[in-house]
Parts: sequence; structure tokens; C-alpha cells
Amino acid sequence: AIHPKRPMTSKRIFVTGASGCIGHYLVEALIQETNYELFLLVRDPGKLKIDCNVRPGITVLQGNMQEIEQFSDLLKTIDCAILTATSWGGPQEVFDINVVKTIRLLNLLDPDVCQQVFYFSTASILDRNNQPLKEAGEIGTDYVRSKYVCYRQLSKLAIAPNVVTLYPTLLLGGDAQKPWSHISSGITKEAKWLNLLRFFSIDATFHYIHAKDVAQVVCYLIEHPEQVDDSQQVVLGNPPVSANQAIEEACAYLHKRIYFRIPLTQRLLDFIFNLLRIKIEAWDRFAMRYRHFVHQNPVTPSTYGLPTYCASFADVLKLSGVPPKRRRR
Repeated sequence: AIHPKRPMTSKRIFVTGASGCIGHYLVEALIQETNYELFLLVRDPGKLKIDCNVRPGITVLQGNMQEIEQFSDLLKTIDCAILTATSWGGPQEVFDINVVKTIRLLNLLDPDVCQQVFYFSTASILDRNNQPLKEAGEIGTDYVRSKYVCYRQLSKLAIAPNVVTLYPTLLLGGDAQKPWSHISSGITKEAKWLNLLRFFSIDATFHYIHAKDVAQVVCYLIEHPEQVDDSQQVVLGNPPVSANQAIEEACAYLHKRIYFRIPLTQRLLDFIFNLLRIKIEAWDRFAMRYRHFVHQNPVTPSTYGLPTYCASFADVLKLSGVPPKRRRR
């Protein structure tokens, strides 16, 4: 709920990518839980499905990262910037938006005025020790490589001491009023594969996090900057879950029995792909061999004593729109 008795503050927050999946949850939380002055950058205001007239101090800016210079004067007055905007398009656009224009925006901020920057990267560029994963920079997709390159440039900027880099793991989110994340949009469609997957044992591990939990973490860190450690890096994700555990929880949720499990080895995968003549890109092949995409000290709202919205794999299915099946009598 909105806190009407909370006094207005002078903090000015600039948000890019406000109409995206994370952006929607962030803006909603900032509107409802703070009285900060918000400046929301969106390419198409019609895609922002949030009532921005619910309280004063909210300005929607129509524009995009390609034209970030037109907001130069405003950016010099910003106290906190939250950079969620990203591109998954062609190679030229991806690197222009995710690297060139992102660095340009960071350089337009005044380090003496802007005390906090939350820059969204991706956990795909980190290894199991939260260090840069060299394969991400060498054979990653255009998106992954662009995030790797941008990460490498951040430390050279004047604003660098004020930048907190956020690394979301597998991102969930979306509903009738918010765009679905890539993962959540595919879960409903691919749930049918559980009928086959339940009979395989898969040696893999991963983290996941819901965009609503991401928003809660960011709002908390805005209020409590001292909670960020010296690395200025925050991996956003629930505790790691194994692929086998995820399959078991999904089967329990859908009341499907597991009678036996065959180890899905790399050799078996290679045989299946060769048999079906499926071409595997270098990054996907690396991911299949790397298998355990886990990181040190992942963060959720519960890390800070707050309730976590999506804390179990059953929550993942429910919040992604997969209806539970009734147990057969």
C-alpha cells in the first residue's frame, strides 16, 4: 500500500526499461512503497501498464537509449539511477544499447550528485565463484557478450564507486498487467515435456528469482546502501536447486508419478542431437557441459528479513500460470 504519511523526499530516481518485466515490478514497488520523485524512460508509454497518476512526483519520459543524450541536463540532477533497459536484437543494436549507450548514460550522471546506480547485468557472465566467466566473453550469445563487455568497462568510469551491479539468475515474472519474462512465458508451453523429463536423471543445478523479489531487493538496497559489500556485486537468486529436484517438485505439483530415471549423460545428449540433426551453438554446447550454473551468496528478499514472493519450484509453476492437476482417485 502507498504510505501517505511518509514525507516527500528530495531523492530523484531515473529508471530505464520501465516498461519491461523487471521494470514494471520495480516501478510498481517504487510508487507504492516510496515517495521518491521518479523519472521513467520508456520507448512506448502505451506499454507501461501502471497508473502513474496515483501519486505526484512521477514523470514518464518518452525516449530510448539511442537518444539518451537528450536527457543530459536531467541526468546531472539524478540521485539514483536504476538501469534495467537492455536489447536482445541484432548484434549491432545489442552492443550499441547494452554497451555504448549504457556507458554513455553512466558518464552523463554526476558522481557528486548520483550516489547510487543499480546496473542490471546477467548471472550468465559469472562463474561459480562470482568471477567473470571467460567463455561468456568468447562464445556467449550477442546479449551475453555485450553484458560481459560492459562489465569490463564499468570500473574505468568516474561513477564506478557508486555502481552496484545486479546479476539476475533465471528470471521469472509476468501477469495480466505485466509483460512475461522469457522463462515464464515458456514454462506453460513446455510443461508438457515433464511427461518425458520425469523419466530422466539430469546432473545440473541453477538459481531462479521472480521479478517481484528483484524489485523488493532493489527498494531495500536504496534505503540500506550499507548492505552492499565491498565487491558492489549482488547475485539475485533463490538457493540453488538441482534439475532433478525441480522435476520432482513439478511432478508433485502436477501429481505425476516417477517410476524410473535414466541418467541423461552428455554422450546420450550428443547421440540424440546427432540423430535428429539438431545444430547446437557453441554457447549452448558449453552450457550443457558446464551444467552447474551456481553462484556464491545469492540474494532474495529473505536475505534481508523480508518475505520472498517466489520461494519454491511449486511457486514457479503457479506464478507462471501452470494450473495444478487434481490427484486422481
